[in-house]
Order: sequence, then structure tokens, then C-alpha cells
Amino acid sequence: MANVLIVNAHPLTAENSQTVTVLETFIEAHQASHPEDVFTTLDLYHMDLPEIDSDLLLAWQSLQKGAVFTDLTTAQQEKVRVFNEFTDQFLASQKIVIANALWNLNIPTRLKAWFDTINVAGKTFKYTADGPIGLVTDKKALHIQSSGGTYQGQDFSAQYVKGILNFIGITDFDSIYIEGADYDPEKAPEIMDKAKEMARSLAAQF
Repeated sequence: MANVLIVNAHPLTAENSQTVTVLETFIEAHQASHPEDVFTTLDLYHMDLPEIDSDLLLAWQSLQKGAVFTDLTTAQQEKVRVFNEFTDQFLASQKIVIANALWNLNIPTRLKAWFDTINVAGKTFKYTADGPIGLVTDKKALHIQSSGGTYQGQDFSAQYVKGILNFIGITDFDSIYIEGADYDPEKAPEIMDKAKEMARSLAAQF
């Protein structure tokens, strides 16, 4: 049995999103082949997601200087608590699935905010004399991304997702890039069929 964390960083449903369509195809196939796994889904556009702001920065500074949690303001306590819950949830998961669309060559802002909660010194990476090293070596990840053009996974978004996961120690990494449907609409059905077939194939071994 494994805990599977689904990070859906798209605000639309499968009816209007290629990303979510392929994500749901993967989930259905994975549940069929791994019925013992436990799924948790984060719909980042439909939940309270902490962003690094003045409350969090000042709270962390106070805690580093020796303050206790109850010394923080009510707003600071709540934001630190929620931030830490996302970190702990990630650490308790063995399989990570991240789904997003490519927007202006970058990841959605909500996904960046989530990545901040899992890129935490002392928990998912640490500093050493030879530079930072990742501490998360017991997980595998899948990145599903759609884009109107064709980048072959070399766009900033795809490289960022892979780079951050590598940074914290995840090297067991697969990807499904749904590319080119806007550039060549006539090929959209073929592009989607190939992406869904790849999702089913990866689900069996993920």
C-alpha cells in the first residue's frame, strides 16, 4: 500500500481541460491496478493555500530567534500551521502526481505556492559544506502538463517541476506532456489519445 498525493493545479474540470482529462485517466487506471493505494487529492484552485508573505516570513524569523509558537500572532499561527500541514502531507506520501497547464511558459502561481511548502530546509533538503542535498529519496513522481505549443518538455515549467523535485531528492520521475493541440487542432484527438494511453501505461507501473 502507498499514499498517493494528487496535486491538481488546474482550475477547470475534465470537460474543459486536457490536463485534467489525462489526470483522471491516470487515476482511474492506477486505482484499477493498485486498489490498495490510498489517494489524497489537492485541488489547488479550490482550497486555502498558504503563500509566503510578511506573516510567514516574520513568524519564521521569530521562531528561529527562540520564540515559541504561542508568541506568534493569531494570523501567523494559522499560516504556519497550514503551511506545515502541507509539508507533512507531502512527506507522508510515497507517490506524487502533479498536473498543470503551461501558462506563459511557466507553472500556475498556485502550484508555485504549493512547491514552496515542500521545499523546506531541514525537512526536504539540507545545507552541507558541499552544497544543498535532497532528503526525499523514498518517493516517485509523475508530472502531467498540457501546452498549446510543442516544447518536448524543455519549457521553463516542465524543467522547473523536474528541477525542484530533483533538488529535494526525487529522481524517480516520469512525465506526460500533452503538446501541440492548439498549434495543430486537427491533431488534437490523436494527441489526446496518445497522452491517455501513456497515462494508462504509466499507471500500471507507478
